[in-house]
Amino acid sequence: MAIEVNIIYICIPVLVVLYLLTKHVSHKLQNLPPTPFPELPLIGHLHLVKKPLHRELAKISDHHGKVLFLRFGSRRVLHVASPSATEECLSKNDIIFANRPHLFSGKYFGYNYTSLPWAPYGEHWQNLRRISAIEILSSKRLDSLSHIRLEEIQSLTRRLFLTANKNPDEILNVRAELFGFMFNVMTRMMAGKTYFGLGSEKLAEAKRFRDMVADTAKVNVQSAMADMLPILRWFVGGKLDKRYKAVQKRRDDFMQEWIDELRAEDGLGNEDTKKTLLKVLLSLQNENPEYYTDEMIKSLSQALLHGGINTSVVTMEWAMSHLLNNPNALKKAQIEIDCVVGCDRLVNEADLLKLPYLQCIIKETVRMQPPSPLLLPHESSKECTVGGYRIPQGTMLLVNLWALQNDPNIWNSPETFKPERFEVIENIVKVKEGMTMSPFGSGRRRCPAENLAMRIVGLALASLIQCFDWKRVSEELVDMTESGVFSLARAQPLMAKFQTRSNLARHLFHV
Repeated sequence: MAIEVNIIYICIPVLVVLYLLTKHVSHKLQNLPPTPFPELPLIGHLHLVKKPLHRELAKISDHHGKVLFLRFGSRRVLHVASPSATEECLSKNDIIFANRPHLFSGKYFGYNYTSLPWAPYGEHWQNLRRISAIEILSSKRLDSLSHIRLEEIQSLTRRLFLTANKNPDEILNVRAELFGFMFNVMTRMMAGKTYFGLGSEKLAEAKRFRDMVADTAKVNVQSAMADMLPILRWFVGGKLDKRYKAVQKRRDDFMQEWIDELRAEDGLGNEDTKKTLLKVLLSLQNENPEYYTDEMIKSLSQALLHGGINTSVVTMEWAMSHLLNNPNALKKAQIEIDCVVGCDRLVNEADLLKLPYLQCIIKETVRMQPPSPLLLPHESSKECTVGGYRIPQGTMLLVNLWALQNDPNIWNSPETFKPERFEVIENIVKVKEGMTMSPFGSGRRRCPAENLAMRIVGLALASLIQCFDWKRVSEELVDMTESGVFSLARAQPLMAKFQTRSNLARHLFHV
């Protein structure tokens, strides 16, 4: 009996070693990209995954190669972190990688993989993309709604002006104010609704949405392992299904209430240029009710609302954090705005193209902290080649934007906030020529709301810089720790001191 036990103890390690060696040799024979050793049974490389994921994958990539083949449980994963490999995936092989993997989030929040972010590449997705580009996010449509963005930023600066007058030593929760501003902008553009601000009586409704955003992120994190390990679905699948269904019902009901309210109004508006985005979609529904169903309208609206608010707030909060830690850059931006806009009026969207240094600040912020450090995953629809390696059909693609945009081989001192790097013509040409910087993605799946995001972020930052002097709450630098989940939000909300600039006070008093 003892001999048999000893044999078992000897055989198991031998079998494990043989398994690992066989996998390693097989991997090389199939001409797959480099892969970390060992790849463990069942879990693959999940034992290497730590938070924050984008930084951990970047470390592994530095050691094993910029084109990396991983197994997350049962899923084949291609991780790319070089300009050439990214360009191969999102340009040369753009159509092949235009699909999405089937994840819990796409099933429930993507209306069973039919929404714009999650639908597979094909006629339906192309129609959704065309609708978003022409009917919702075109320059003409965004221009027609520019008054909303201007009114909301002026409402925010007016509120901060009153706060500063009442208590000059007020310490501001910058994230909370930016969230309220972005929420108002998006809800007004979508449905003509305002929830935050002076005299707002709908704070409960705003909290309802904020809780939905938090619960959406929470359930997505909870499902990550089950997405990679199908065996876990036997144990937690039922609970996850219930959680996803509960959160999605709240999201769906929220948007359906808006639709029902608009339908109850007297018509949807005759003048096309004054229509909110939901009214535009409901007008299209009147023309083609079979295609423009309530579900389709809700899926488009949710993608814009949930995706647009968080990413813009993250970018603005990081930009303000960097400026507080770099007062010379803040002063330089303030001087630029004073020279271009003057002190006789407040900044508006038309001024943004005349503020190159402000644009450099935004670019440097999204370089250092892209809102989505790992692009929403793609999936190969057939076998292809990347970097000379064979990539099997059904491989999930992870483009590590953070690694790409913080690579010391590409960027000089990437850890240093230096907006001036984008003032140099050679650097600008370099960025345009290669996939060295793609904060909004690239190819067919590139974020369609890029134009809107740049307008909102630019206007908000310009207004806050023009109207107020900003300082850190203490002599210590602002803590730049990241949250370490899927987005690149700050770990803690940004707190700051501010005072109204005397030469702008009269404008804020009359806003």
